[in-house]
Amino acid sequence: MTIAAFRRLLLAQAAAYVGTMVTGVTVPVQVYALSHSSWYVGLTGLAALLPIMVFGLYGGAVADRVDRRLLYLSASAATWLITLALLAQALADLRSVPFILVLVSGQAAAFAVSSASRGAIIPRIVPSGMIPAANTLYFTVGNVGQVVGPLFAGILLALPGGFAWAYGVDAVLFTLLLYSAYRLPAVPPLDTLSARGGLRSVWDGLRFIGANPVLWMSFALDVAAMVLAMPTAVFPQAANSRFHGGVGLLYASIAIGSLAAGLFSGWIAKVRRQGIALAAAVAGWAAAVGLAGTTYSLWGAATLLACAGAADLVSAVYRETILQTYAPDSMRGRLQGVFTVVVAGGPRLGDLRAGAMAATMGLGMAWSGSAFLCLVLVLATAVLVRPFWRYDAGSKRHGSSPTGNS
Repeated sequence: MTIAAFRRLLLAQAAAYVGTMVTGVTVPVQVYALSHSSWYVGLTGLAALLPIMVFGLYGGAVADRVDRRLLYLSASAATWLITLALLAQALADLRSVPFILVLVSGQAAAFAVSSASRGAIIPRIVPSGMIPAANTLYFTVGNVGQVVGPLFAGILLALPGGFAWAYGVDAVLFTLLLYSAYRLPAVPPLDTLSARGGLRSVWDGLRFIGANPVLWMSFALDVAAMVLAMPTAVFPQAANSRFHGGVGLLYASIAIGSLAAGLFSGWIAKVRRQGIALAAAVAGWAAAVGLAGTTYSLWGAATLLACAGAADLVSAVYRETILQTYAPDSMRGRLQGVFTVVVAGGPRLGDLRAGAMAATMGLGMAWSGSAFLCLVLVLATAVLVRPFWRYDAGSKRHGSSPTGNS
């Protein structure tokens, strides 16, 4: 039953990722078309950041107190309704950047809750020994969507009324995710400790992370990677002024590399020194992104971004696996909430950083200069946190198996 539920969720998520990435490309392209400014594109990241922080943390705490299936289904439904609102504003040709930013904020809040609950569901519907493989599959199908979605968005945006077509496709594809969420088994809390709620519950999760260097260092590396080396906010400007087209390819390239890495990912689950592997992957991401920003060849940039994407797949699998296997089930919702804040909020803050730097310091510094700074910081700090550097996945597992949960 549980494996079948995971399979349905995986397939539906693959379709939903395509639509999500279509919207993920369409929103900044529409904002840039209306404003002609990378600063406003960067503001889409700021609009999403606060909702992700608030609803990611509190949504994770709620996920430890209620049936995670119901929470996931409700948040997914909210995401779908906001996508319909994006479609409506495009059809009505409102041409309002502030209204788009409001919708981005609402969608980010719903996404944060659904992501926190989904991440806490997976260890309950997949045997513990299969969690690394399940995460690899999950990230791989996500990367399929991140490849197909931007390329598909490029086709749709070239059509008359392209913004409406793009948001409409997202709305249709997302209905499959709603169905898979509805078919999930009940995932209630396992123990009474998870019944305590409110801000104290959120604080308990943060304290647990702070007391475990392996966890907080994995989060810190991701913050550095996403805030300092995420270049996507400058892609519309780079496509317009440097490459004279190719915005869909730029957005798809990172995911192409991640997808390729996922197809040859059997070795990932065999690595025990996951701290070292995670640090090396983040360093590889930063180096490749930085080099991509130095070239004036669209295909050269796309190739280097694909290399960055391959490194990102490896780091993403290790981050998620460390979190899911290190934490007890009663903490998983809250820790997945923090994970959502970092993984989803980091790129938004990175968008704001990149947009502001591009507007004030130029495209090169916004893209490459910050990425190379990230590389230096990762190499310097990862070695200093010795418990993280020495972490052996085979000797530290707090997570419980899903036996008997559905």
